[in-house]
Amino acid sequence: MSWLPKSPKARRRLWVVATVAPILALAVGLSLWAMRDTVTFFFSPSEATPEKAPAGRVVRLGGLVVIDSVRHEPDGAVVFVVTDNAADTRVTYHGNLPDLFREGQGIVAQGAFAPDRSFRATQVLAKHDETYMPREVADSLKANGEWRPAPGAATQ
Repeated sequence: MSWLPKSPKARRRLWVVATVAPILALAVGLSLWAMRDTVTFFFSPSEATPEKAPAGRVVRLGGLVVIDSVRHEPDGAVVFVVTDNAADTRVTYHGNLPDLFREGQGIVAQGAFAPDRSFRATQVLAKHDETYMPREVADSLKANGEWRPAPGAATQ
């Protein structure tokens, strides 16, 4: 007894499936492998350990800008500290900050950690009105028990 179907039509379908399935699996595998570096993970300062966010890997860091921590360097860089009230991370950013960037507000910075665990940001995002905070930052603050919504703010 043969394991192949007796019908020529069914046999042809089996060969088509047997030929297309590995090609499709290879294409999906190559696509996922190519996209592995484009995935950006979000961390709060207390979650950004060297194991989870190694130096050089592009991640997003979110938290509140510490009051009186913003310094403008002579080379055009802006240095500030981001906190989730459990840990602090020093952030260096070259470029123009968003107009709504202020001390004491929530931000999300995209970039990579340096070997000394300071964060080199390539992009800084700030809230766009009085009640908005990035979801990742709000969730992180809620998890740490530091969430203090503004009076009259909509809750999610």
